[in-house]
Amino acid sequence: MTSTSRGLDVSAYQSAQNWTALKADGLTFAFAKASEGEKSRDARFATHIKGIKGAGLVAGAYHFAWPNQSAAKEAANYIAAVKPYAGAGFLHWLDLERYSDGRNYRGRSAAQIKAYASAWIAAVKKAFPGQVVGVYTSASDIAAGHVPSGVPLWYPAYPWGAATYARAEAATRPKPSNRTVTFWQFTSTPLDRNIAYMSPSALREWAKGDTGNDDEPSYTPPKFPTGLAPGKAKPSAVTLQRALKAAGYMAKSVAESPNYGPKTQAGVVKFHNAHPTYRAKGKTSDPAIGPKGWAALFRLAYDK
Repeated sequence: MTSTSRGLDVSAYQSAQNWTALKADGLTFAFAKASEGEKSRDARFATHIKGIKGAGLVAGAYHFAWPNQSAAKEAANYIAAVKPYAGAGFLHWLDLERYSDGRNYRGRSAAQIKAYASAWIAAVKKAFPGQVVGVYTSASDIAAGHVPSGVPLWYPAYPWGAATYARAEAATRPKPSNRTVTFWQFTSTPLDRNIAYMSPSALREWAKGDTGNDDEPSYTPPKFPTGLAPGKAKPSAVTLQRALKAAGYMAKSVAESPNYGPKTQAGVVKFHNAHPTYRAKGKTSDPAIGPKGWAALFRLAYDK
């Protein structure tokens, strides 16, 4: 089973939560609505986000999109709302969903909605360098081509109505239009419950974003030498160890080493046992990771 983390998201519709108690019950992250459109702010954002951050949860905020308004003005509204709280490890989300009457999408083509989303994301990334910016959106928006590629996805789909975290964790990971889902909002009853497809420790590492250091989630994996068989090719040992740790296949306490030693190999075997597609054909224990396996491991670790 893929490692996961548990979370909630809230807005003015929800009263203040006991985030410390929720963390003690297993919550890892929480997101709060900050703004909407060019001028609107969520009335309870400050209360929610202060509580989330105060409890030591992975914190984030979202902006409800109006693609038929100015992306620049909407980004500015969001940036001003979250700036007092958006420190290291803060996650930013564009809530890209159509109102039931279509008023926020009216008059815009799919290409224009995608361009709006791209512009909003770019503006928020510029305001908060290195921080993660993603999109909350539906299967229909993804299928319609509204969502830029290469961004983390927070995906709402409620197959059961009210549901427990355990039920969502046991279910197959959604893949709308063959896109990788980083977060899944699986119910809105009694609150919006979410899971992230990373262990709590991996989520905290991923949330650090891009600081330009090799040990951060945005690090591009090294290219494999040409001509090597899949079972023989290897990334650098340290890079591999960091990915194994981020994905939950190696203990954080294992010291980094430039050597592809027994502990690294054991981590690769653990990854292969969880994802046998990527181990060498005919092997039941494969300590050598190939290009396809490395790419899959990197996606699991960082979802980039």
